Amino acid sequence: MADIPTNLLYFGDNLTWLREHGKFPDESVDLVYLDPPFNSNRSYNVLFKESDVRESEAQIHAFEDTWAWDREGRVQAVFDDFWLTAPEKPKQTLKAFIDALGHNDVTAYLTMMAPRLVELHRVLKPTGSLWLHCDPTASHYLKVLLDSIFQPTNFRSEVIWRRSNSHNKVTRQLGPVHDTLLFYAKSTSMRLSTVKRPHYRRYIAEAFTAADEHGPYRINEITGSGVRKGESGMPWRGVDVTGLGRHWSIPGDLLVDMETAGLSQHQKLDLLAASGDIVFSDRGFPRYKQRPTSGVPFQDIWAYQPYTEGILDGTDEGVDRDVKWLEDEAERLGYDTQKPVGLLARVISVASHPGEVVLDPFCGCGTATHAAQKLGRRWIGIDITPLATNLIRTRLQEAFPGLEVPVEGWPVDMAGAIALAAQEDKYHFQDWAVIQCGARPAGGERKKGADRGVDGVIPFLDGKTPRRGVVSVKAGNTGPTHVRDLAGVVSRDEDAAFGVFICLYDPTKPMIEEALSHGTWVSEYDGKVYPKIQILCAQDVIDGGNVRMPPSRTKVFARVGRERSREGQQGRLT
Repeated sequence: MADIPTNLLYFGDNLTWLREHGKFPDESVDLVYLDPPFNSNRSYNVLFKESDVRESEAQIHAFEDTWAWDREGRVQAVFDDFWLTAPEKPKQTLKAFIDALGHNDVTAYLTMMAPRLVELHRVLKPTGSLWLHCDPTASHYLKVLLDSIFQPTNFRSEVIWRRSNSHNKVTRQLGPVHDTLLFYAKSTSMRLSTVKRPHYRRYIAEAFTAADEHGPYRINEITGSGVRKGESGMPWRGVDVTGLGRHWSIPGDLLVDMETAGLSQHQKLDLLAASGDIVFSDRGFPRYKQRPTSGVPFQDIWAYQPYTEGILDGTDEGVDRDVKWLEDEAERLGYDTQKPVGLLARVISVASHPGEVVLDPFCGCGTATHAAQKLGRRWIGIDITPLATNLIRTRLQEAFPGLEVPVEGWPVDMAGAIALAAQEDKYHFQDWAVIQCGARPAGGERKKGADRGVDGVIPFLDGKTPRRGVVSVKAGNTGPTHVRDLAGVVSRDEDAAFGVFICLYDPTKPMIEEALSHGTWVSEYDGKVYPKIQILCAQDVIDGGNVRMPPSRTKVFARVGRERSREGQQGRLT
């Protein structure tokens, strides 16, 4: 099994990256968590930082969650390739879905997911597992598809997570409050770690009514039903356990802190009797002192219970508080599908060990990578949008000061910038250019003409006056008219101090002359003179060519709190 570079992000299509066997060899990943978006007609937002600078909108739609059999034939091309290259069972399963359901959003989604799930199965180690997060819209189809890839015998659990309260929809359906996590093992070699949540205080008080110097306990049987051969069925201290139709059965918890290597069953019983953990009735029959365990292992329903604070042993938190839906503004980053760190911490804690590799191929706002870093795992994230990639990098670096987060696939030369500009989604190049120059993409809906020539903004305080720079990006043919249009936008915006025009190639002489013709402005903060209109090309952006402006800037993305050294979570690793 290969070792691979970790603690880095990949920018681009996850299927393209996964098929690069040099990056993702067979059996190289310990845990895959993925939350592929599927929720028709939903927009996914990125929230930008607000400050003293007035901005009417702090969100931008990173992408629309739409899956359809498009006229351009992209989904059909994926199906055709899958039919020619995929293993027999997955491709027959996908074809059966399409034959039964037709060409619609669901089958388009399944077609796009199928090759990715095959690749994720390939990169998993035999001891690894995959956790697919989905809602009930498509979970049943995904489970059948996963059965065909992983084999039904490797399905381990369907975890139900109560995500939040829901709007009342009883006229059409019961209120939807849960998501599903489908948990598949790569093989029978996969084993979960034991992570527990605390017992209820009332359970301990009512069930363990006796106590000694070691704490509360109750009396329980140290025999099990049925007879056994060997020492487990032989008499001990005058008790014929076989004659009672039982056998000696020592709970493992009793021996945890004892040295029992090489001891027989009767010798272990003697050791427990000497320690006071076995008590004898008046007629000499032995039983043992059962003490409360460290907690209850996680089961397959994860649901925060409101108003349960103070009922758990050893903590004042409510039941399953760690998986509560995001209500803390300090953690919320603006993605509609963002998950709480505690939820991902549960998955990573039970399904991996420190130092192992966690992969999230639909990284979104980076919660899985955040939780993996927090828990001492190595991690890899993949996302297709510049907005998400930068959000993740910013989030990790703010939560873990000093952490370096390299991004592979991020344009570092003109060839990369040209390739990005050539992509079908024009916003990828636009957002990359805007973010690279220290601005944030303009907020609001991404519809043709909706931005009025504003692709990004740089909010700042010029002394005490809220101002901003306006950024316009064009990847195609450019000329003086585009520069003039930007100057018009700046002149009409009462808060705009300057404009920045970003083009793919070097600006022409007429473009430079047009920019110079609009003069300068004087900053009240430092008294310096700055160009009213500036032009940067892609090479300038790559080389770190900064926008000329006063040094007062604001953060681009919503700030993430620095991680503390202690978890403070309900789960306990044992």
